[in-house]
Amino acid sequence: MSAQTDTIPQKPVLLTGASGALGRVLTKALGAQGWTLRLTDRVPFPDPLPEGARFQLADLEDGPAILRLAEGCGTILHFGGISVEHPFETVIGPNIRGLYHAYEAARRERARMVFASSNHAIGFHERTELLDDDCALAPDGYYGLSKAYGELMGGLYRDKHGVESVFLRIGSCFPEPIDARMLATWLSYADLTRLITRATLAPSLGPKGSVVIWGASNNSRMTWWRRDGRDVIGWAPQDSADAYAPALEGKTSGNPVIERYQGGGFTALDYSRTEPPAR
Repeated sequence: MSAQTDTIPQKPVLLTGASGALGRVLTKALGAQGWTLRLTDRVPFPDPLPEGARFQLADLEDGPAILRLAEGCGTILHFGGISVEHPFETVIGPNIRGLYHAYEAARRERARMVFASSNHAIGFHERTELLDDDCALAPDGYYGLSKAYGELMGGLYRDKHGVESVFLRIGSCFPEPIDARMLATWLSYADLTRLITRATLAPSLGPKGSVVIWGASNNSRMTWWRRDGRDVIGWAPQDSADAYAPALEGKTSGNPVIERYQGGGFTALDYSRTEPPAR
């Protein structure tokens, strides 16, 4: 295999949610690597388009539009949808129905799905727990529930249709960590880009046909997440939040619910128990 095909997918790549924060980061980084990108979002793309990229407005709830965008694509990077906690009726359209349309496109094109899942799919596990990639799902809100549903849908499409999926349980992907929790969960933009590159280019996802990846950089304070499928795709994080520790290690919320659970602030939204359950 040539050096070029080692770094550039042979088929176009569809990126949903391209106008969002992470979509813009990936568009710039992957475009600079020479990828042929098809970009879509329900709002215009705010930046100059890289060479080899084209953008089309589309709503994830418009199934025929998503099918047209995916024609000829070998990979779908599904970053579209609601990205924070919202009421159920807001989440259900883009994150449930829209996800179905994306998986239908992957099925028809025999494309690999790289699904931007989230730590909020397992957010009600306590920070004292050490989780492997096959741990029980424990969503911390409707957003996290939609991400858990997405992983389950990926399992269905794998078992029934042979669609490959890489599930990225992204921690906190920002330019830099901003509080003590992110000293554990932070994923740098560069590590995200390397993760997406390997998730797309890995020749095989192993005998299962899908892998779960804990999306965090090489942070010494990440003591919650252990085994995953990173070796299958050949990814290892290179950055670390450790340098930010002196400024952030005491920056906590003071809320016992937030500080108890891995999902952080999402766990306390609309929390109505009078006291947490027994440990």
